[in-house]
Amino acid sequence: MATDRFGNRHAPNLPYARGRILATTEDDFCKLQRAWAVIRGRGPEHVFVFTGLEHALPMTDEDLRFADDEIAPALYFDRLTTLALQHLGGSSDRHDVALFNRLTGATLATHLTLVRPGDVVIGASASYSHPSVVRAANHVGARFIDTAGLAMFRAAIAGEPRVALVDLTRLAVTYDLMPVEEIRALVYMDDAGGARVGPAGFGQPRMLELGVDIGATGLDKYGTVGPRLGLLAGQADLVARIRATGFEFGLEARQMLYPAVVRTLEQYDPARVQSLIDTTRQIARELRPFVGNRLRETPTTVQIPADDILDIAMQRGSVEKTPIVPYEATAALAMLLLQHHGMLMVHFVGVPPGTADLLIKFVPPETLERFGGAGRYARAIDDSLTRLGALLRDPVSIAQLLLGDNHQGCGKGGA
Repeated sequence: MATDRFGNRHAPNLPYARGRILATTEDDFCKLQRAWAVIRGRGPEHVFVFTGLEHALPMTDEDLRFADDEIAPALYFDRLTTLALQHLGGSSDRHDVALFNRLTGATLATHLTLVRPGDVVIGASASYSHPSVVRAANHVGARFIDTAGLAMFRAAIAGEPRVALVDLTRLAVTYDLMPVEEIRALVYMDDAGGARVGPAGFGQPRMLELGVDIGATGLDKYGTVGPRLGLLAGQADLVARIRATGFEFGLEARQMLYPAVVRTLEQYDPARVQSLIDTTRQIARELRPFVGNRLRETPTTVQIPADDILDIAMQRGSVEKTPIVPYEATAALAMLLLQHHGMLMVHFVGVPPGTADLLIKFVPPETLERFGGAGRYARAIDDSLTRLGALLRDPVSIAQLLLGDNHQGCGKGGA
């Protein structure tokens, strides 16, 4: 079993270790409630959404008139299908689309439909598959084999006679971009943000142009503006089966939201993706002097690994023995950024988060300007790292920071 730098074993289906404060997903939700309390206290006008995601509802007054599960699909589904196939590089004679309540819902419905107990599912990415993919495979009783890179994938599939599905991630959780030549023979694409970043940022083909059988993307990522739904597309017969499963298990998106999907696809401009990447790189330049080579840059994101966050904070707080795990250090840093600087980071989106690292990605230039620029952003992280170092001297203060005064009774973890 994998461990972090401090010897803590990773939790099942997660790429990081759990601690005593954030021991369960229930605790993660309590942490989210605590963040909501901070937002209420600051006032929404004093909060800056730096998640890199867009969770709005782009609907016009006319759309809202017909925001009904029966009327909206009658008016908007054909237009939605046309726009979605254009967006993902499909053709109406071979492909179809289905909409799910989240990208995770699309992934789960796909596995419920195409995988049986005892089957093998192989994950293929540049680093590791998203935990939602692993959970979906485990839920249906499959054996999941995760691979990084083409050589490891080839070795895995050659040794497995019963591979039901290959889960490909073009843009991995670590935001390393998988080369196109490693994609073409694969089947299901978990193309969360890659559906836009690959074509708009790196000249790659659109999702269905890669020849995959089925794939899904989120509509809250990188150039689309919400809502947080999962758009699945691919071979029409497979889509029909997966759509049916989605309806049977309550994973489908509410049809009243179809107008919002039409609006988000209509407004999409590939140039916006590059603008979001450029803003993120500005932050990297300002942040590097504060954290040095601890800063990790990918072609699209900036990251401070969780192990390094804990290490930096321990140094600044003169703490020798690790009082918390790296994941909790990142959570505490994110809460400090929200509490003292009004910065809402992507850490608070996932329950549980898909990574323990502090992830900076696709920052809207207008939000950064309203906040005060890349320099202020970097100084806020530096300040919060120092505050975290001081809190590490008293681990109880970390629990109070993350879960509030009722931290001992929160979830099943507690402090």
